[in-house]
Amino acid sequence: MGAMSIWHWALVVLVVVVVFGGRGKLSSLMGDAAKGVRAFRDGLKDTDEDKPRDERAGALPRTESEKEDLKS
Repeated sequence: MGAMSIWHWALVVLVVVVVFGGRGKLSSLMGDAAKGVRAFRDGLKDTDEDKPRDERAGALPRTESEKEDLKS
């Protein structure tokens, strides 16, 4: 049980090659994941700053008569 067979070493070498081999695969995967998270967070931000508060995302649009009632 103390000695590692050839299959154990082959598996270790395979994992090392996949993780660290060739042009920074691990760092490119992490970079892609970070870009995805950033795009998701940007998509969640409310960018309707120029719209009136009652017409921003999630609010139902008001009819003309409701808008007139609010003005008076």
